[in-house]
Order: sequence, then structure tokens, then C-alpha cells
Amino acid sequence: MTLEFGLLGAVEVRDRGEVVDIGHVRQRSVLVALLVEEGRPVPVDRLLDRVWGERAPLRARDTLYGYVSKLRKLLGLDIERSPAGYLLSTDPSQVDLFRFRALVRQGALDEALGLWRGQALEGLESPWFDALRESLHAERVAAELNRNDVALADGRYLELLPSLRQAADERPHDERLAAQLMQALHRSGNNAEALRHYDTVRRRLADELGADPSAPLQDLHQRILAGKPMPERHGPRQLPAPHPWFTGRAEELAALDPSGTVVITAIGGTGGIGKTALALHWAHQHVSEFPDGQLYVNLRGFDPSAEPTPPEQVLREFLELLGEQTIPAGLDARAARYRSLLAGKRMLVVLDNARSTEQVVPLLPGSDATVLVTSRLKLAGLVAAHGARSVSLDVLPAAEARAFLEARLGAVRVAAEPSVVTDLVTWCGGLPLALSIVAARAAMEPDFPLVAFAEELREQPLDALDTGEIGTNLRAVFSWSVAALSDEAARAFGLLGTVGTADVSLAAAAALVDRPVARTRMVLRELENAHLVQQHVPGRYRMHDLVGLYAADLAVAAGSRLADFYAATARAAAMTLEPHKSLPEHESSHALAFESSAVAMAWFDAEHACLMTEQRQALERRAFDVAWMIGRTLNNYHLRRGRTSDDVDAWLGALRAAEALGDETKQATAHMCLGADYVELGESSLGHRHFERSLELFAQTDDHAAHGAAHRAMAWAAEFEDDLEQALEHSLLALAKFRAAGAEIREAESLNDVGWRYACLGRYAEAREFCEEAMLLNNKLGHAEGAAATLDSLAHIAHHDGRHADAVTHYREALAVYRELDNSAEQATVLEHLGDVLAAAGSEAEAREQWARALELYEEQGRVTEASALRSRA
Repeated sequence: MTLEFGLLGAVEVRDRGEVVDIGHVRQRSVLVALLVEEGRPVPVDRLLDRVWGERAPLRARDTLYGYVSKLRKLLGLDIERSPAGYLLSTDPSQVDLFRFRALVRQGALDEALGLWRGQALEGLESPWFDALRESLHAERVAAELNRNDVALADGRYLELLPSLRQAADERPHDERLAAQLMQALHRSGNNAEALRHYDTVRRRLADELGADPSAPLQDLHQRILAGKPMPERHGPRQLPAPHPWFTGRAEELAALDPSGTVVITAIGGTGGIGKTALALHWAHQHVSEFPDGQLYVNLRGFDPSAEPTPPEQVLREFLELLGEQTIPAGLDARAARYRSLLAGKRMLVVLDNARSTEQVVPLLPGSDATVLVTSRLKLAGLVAAHGARSVSLDVLPAAEARAFLEARLGAVRVAAEPSVVTDLVTWCGGLPLALSIVAARAAMEPDFPLVAFAEELREQPLDALDTGEIGTNLRAVFSWSVAALSDEAARAFGLLGTVGTADVSLAAAAALVDRPVARTRMVLRELENAHLVQQHVPGRYRMHDLVGLYAADLAVAAGSRLADFYAATARAAAMTLEPHKSLPEHESSHALAFESSAVAMAWFDAEHACLMTEQRQALERRAFDVAWMIGRTLNNYHLRRGRTSDDVDAWLGALRAAEALGDETKQATAHMCLGADYVELGESSLGHRHFERSLELFAQTDDHAAHGAAHRAMAWAAEFEDDLEQALEHSLLALAKFRAAGAEIREAESLNDVGWRYACLGRYAEAREFCEEAMLLNNKLGHAEGAAATLDSLAHIAHHDGRHADAVTHYREALAVYRELDNSAEQATVLEHLGDVLAAAGSEAEAREQWARALELYEEQGRVTEASALRSRA
């Protein structure tokens, strides 16, 4: 296949010009979410967030696997799965978005804009796609404005006028566009219309935004009125040269443009993120807008060899540059004189590498001038007290990181080793300084293959990014930020480097640093302010991978505090879901308690990825008790959420731990649960091998309850495989074993199992007898989950006995309990069956309502088979 991917309009794939059907909207979303990374792997959790946002179905991973498999088969795509995520390898020339960006870089703006067919990513919906669409729209607008400037400079103002008029109607607040239209009208001899357009823009800004036109637009208006060009002005020109290989950052550059009355912008981000490069690139792009001069100072806020530059010293230098012969004494007097000199002037002031708001405030002009401040801190005081706008920099997207390497090393060298360049981009994590160091090393060794640098970066990332020079040594750059921290925050930073999960909750961080939650929050706020951690959602914190590696180098001993927190809290959550479960104790002074099943389920929802990662790490550290506990405690949560694939992963880890511990009972339990999971996933032969091994191990003990559990699991598997007689036989064996063990909770559950299997065989009188006995025992024991399951069975029996009213009552009671338990998997099933009864009773409208709710849950949970079957008949 010769595929072309279209993202700049409705998403489409063409093979030799013919449109290829790529499936429904979610499948298209998966394709696009992988395509836009241009060869960088996308972690599964991130891919789920992109495609579904907060509305991911409960079995989203299984659904995602299915979509990827279909895309591979349908389009013959090379989609690789690795621990880093899914990676889609394509030639950038096959994707219109990447061709657009390449043409923009080459200056072929008309050809670039000709690739657009409409609104980018049309038809794809999620918060991530909405943000990406907005970003791509900004790229398109920037290219259009740049094309207009080129056309005006070439004297093509007459041919430009129609498109400028249309664009001005669509974007009435775009002052750069308004200026271009006024220039085109002026040059075509239509001054009257140019002046009318200015008046329209002025009134609209005043009425809708409460703002005046920008100074450049006002000056253009005056020039047209006077019929003469703008006079040249002179002033200090202090801007350092822009970074020669600056790439991307279209959204951030747009955010720096003047907006209303905001004239101060604080650019924040971690060391090496490209704050200075962004400020200087924007400044040089807009230098003509500041004819009275540009001031620049490096405030040395995080310089390892010098103290931060005092504002009194900076003011002396600025005043001398502005022509002052006599410099006042004292900070306040100098600041007042400085503000007076800048009043009414169109100047740019760049305050680079600030240490604090206090260092910056005396250097702020009173009005008129535009100020850019860069800092590793958030400078919240500057935003709160002085109305500054905050622009925080994140890492470069994969496509922009790759474009940077291409600009630095040349397209030929990058094209020669495309997969290696992908590795370099991945291991640098989009951090501009890391990319610069790698590119510089490769540029100094032009005969070395890029794979040599990629292998070093993979094995020893921080060592590979050590150039031996302070300004371009990643460890040194990070160290300057850490040196500015309090002792408590620096200790916490090192401890966070030991966390191997993608993020960490506030409660888990408190356990890690062994501090109260309130104090931990303040410490994390200090790290946030220094851009060393990011609170990406409320109450959850993460680090850039390279920052995390540096933190790990500084790590102090934390013992097993975090592992104990996860194990003990997971145990508490599992016991809340199943109060009658027998689990060994696990101690942690920071363990959480749960007031209800819903709260426990919410905790498992939030911490699931961290728990799975912690289990893997526990196995690596040989903390087998933790690995077993996490796997065991996740089981009921996985069942309630229908996350069978995740349950397999958790039990495989638990099995390894049980084998290492030499505990045959734990091994048997793991084999038993794996057997049920594999049968559900359609791998029956593998499931039965696990069942057989479970029975072998249980046979070596006289634990009747364990034997009963094994038979119960095998009964479920037999029913799943439509062998109802075998299912009944195992259910009766399980019931006998539980009775022999005196395990009343399991006896109640098995009574219901036996009754259900009799019902499935059409023996409703026997079924009802066993289920009613189960109901009495469940009520006596207060076993809510067992009662809900039995109510479901009694409803099924009543339905087939023709007692529709009883069936509806039982289903509604079961539904209420499952909602209280937050068991969404069973809720969906009960809703479908309730609809069946209502339809049989003649309540068709109400039946369809229940089916619709069931279908919504099935789709959210990724239960494709159930959803398809219900959709076909509902």
C-alpha cells in the first residue's frame, strides 16, 4: 500500500488516491494519536487519555488493543508495542501535517497552506484533540499572517485584499491582521477605507474587550493620516542573538503577543526547557515593534559561580544605556528615574533568569514598555501583584524535537537513521537542552553514526548529557535549581527520584517523605514553584524523566515506606470492598482508611497504574510480600471494573511472588484466578492448565475452603464455556467443601451458584430453593455483594416462572446494592436483564430506557460482545 494520511481537515487515509475506510471515530482517534507523534512511542495510559479523556471505558485497554490490531491488518501499518508504549513508524512525507510544517520552515507558505482542506482533525472529539486542533489552527493562522507579510513586501497588495477582508471579518480582534489590511488598502490608494477599518477595530476592542488598539496599530493609523512613513528612532539594542536552531513553540510564541493591557509576561519552566531561547526568538521576531530600544539583562538567579545580580546594579546599567549622566543613589530613586525615562516609549525589556519577584519588581517600567521575564520559579507574586501573564513551558512535542535535530544535523543525516533519531528524541524526553547537547556532540563528530549516541543515551542518560562544560551539563543545570531549595524540599526531591511510577498522589508522597499531608503539600509546592515537579492534575505530581534520573542520583534511603503505604492502603481498600475477606496484616503509619466501597473504588481508580508499577518494582527488589499483597488486593476491583487483562498481569506478578516465597497456597490461589481470567479472555486451554495446577497444589493441603474456591472458579469457567452440567457439578462440590470448612460467607455464595446453575438448566423449583436459602444466609451475615448476586438469580428465576412483577422488584433491589458497591460491571448486566423483564411485561418504553443505560455502560467498559448483542435487538 502507498498510504497518505490527511489530518488537515476531515481525517482520511488514501491508498494511491483512493479513500480507505479506517473504521469508526475511536479507531480513527487511535490512528491520529499515534501519527502526530511522528515516530515517538505513546504510553498506553497517555493514548487512552488522548482518545477518551476522562470517559475511558473500564476495559479501555482491551478495546485499545483491538483497535490497534485492526489498524495493523487494515492498513498494514508498522505499529510496535514496547514497554514505552505504541510506536507508529511512517515517512513524514506521507502525513499532510508534517509536510505543512516542513514547507513553512522552507518559506513555501502558499504551498503549505494549500494542504488545508478544512478544520483540522474534523470529527475527532476529546479534550486532547480539542487542544491539538486549537494549536494546529494557531499554526495555520501564523502561516497565513507570515504569507501576508511576504506578499505586502513584494508589492502584491491588490491580489491580497480579498483574502485580507475575509480574514478580518473572521478574526475581528487580530490586530496584526488589521494592520496588514490597512497597509494593503493604503498602498492601493484607499486611505478612507483603511481609516474606517481602524475605527471599526478600535470601537470593537473598546466595546468587547475594554482595550485600546496596540501601539503599532495606532502608529500605522497616524502614518496613514499624515501620509508619511514612520520616523526612525534610536535607542539601546541589547538583545543577544537568537538561538540559531530554534524550532516549534508556535502556541507559546502566540501567547507572548500583547493582549489587552498585559505588558509583563513571566516565562517559567525547569532548567534547560528553553525559556531564554523562546524570549529571544519572540523578541527578534517583533523587534520592529520596539523602535525606542530593547534592554536585556541576565539576572543570574541560578548562577553557580555568582550571586543574583542586585536590582540596584541593573538599574545603574540601564540608566547609563538610556543616556543618564548622573545616576541617583538608592534603589527607589533609581527605579523612579528609570520609570520616568521609559514612560511613553515603545521599548522591550528582557529580564532573564530571575531568582525572585523581589529582584524583578524594581526593574518594571511604569507603563508602555513590554517586559519579558524568564525564571525557573513561577514568580506567583509577579502575577498576583503586578498583573503579569504566566507562560509555563513544557517539553517539546516529538515532531518539534525531531525538527530541531533535523535543523541542527541536516535532513540527510537524520533521514539516514530515522529510527535512531526516534530513539534520541525519546530518550531526551523533549527537553531542549538535552536535544542541544546530543546535537552538538553529533555535530562535532560528523563521521560517527547517530546510533552511537543513542546507545550511550539509552544506557547512561545523564552521563551522555555531560559535556564537561557548566552551561551545557544537564546535571549542573539541574543542580542550580536544587541548590535554591530548602533542605526539606531538597530531601523530598531526592526521595521522589526513587518513585518509579508515572506520577504520585499527595498521600503517597506524604508516606514517602514521612511527613503529615499538610506539610508535604507545602514542600511539594516549593518543588512546583521551582518547576522540578508538576501537579498535572489536582493532588497528583510527576517529574520529567531526566529530572527524575537526576533526583534518583541524589536519593536518600527511604526504606520501604512507599511500598508499605501502597500495600497497606490497598489492603484497607480491598477489605472495605469485601469485609469478610481474609488478608494478612500489612503495616504503614500513613495507610489510608475508607468509609465506603465507593471511596475505596475511587482510590483504586486513581492509583491503579501506580499499584501495578509498584508491584513490578517490588518483584525487582525482592519485596515479595508487597508484590503478593498488591496482586491479591486488586482482584475484586478488577472484577468490578471488568479489567480482565489487568487482572492477568497482577496475578502473574503475584504468582512470581508466591513462588519466590515458597507458599503453595498462595501459588494455588494465583493459578485459580489466572484460570478464570484466561477462560474469560478466550484462552481456554491455558486457563484449564492453570486450574489443573491449582487443584494439584490445593490437594497437598486439607484446606477445605481453598478446595471449594478452586471448584467455584472451575464452575464459573465451565458455565462460560456452555458446559452447564459440569458447572453444576463443580458448584455442588464447592458448596460441600465450604460447608466442611465452616466458611459461611462462601457457603452463601455457593448456594446461589448452585441455584443459578439449576436455573440455567431450566430446573427452576430447585433453583429457587437454593437461592432462597442463600438469601437468608446472606442477610444473616450482612453480605451485601452476595445478596445482590442472589437477588439477580431470584429475578432470573421469577422471570422464567412468569412472575414478572417479582422479577422487576428483585432486579431493582440488586441494582441498588451494586450501585452502592460501585460495581459497574454487574450494574450493566442487571440493567439489560431488567429491560428484558419489562419488555416481556409489555413496558416497552421503560425497557428501552434500561437497555440504553446498559448499552452505555457496556461501551464504557469496552465489553464489545455484550454491547453488539444488545444493540442488535434493543
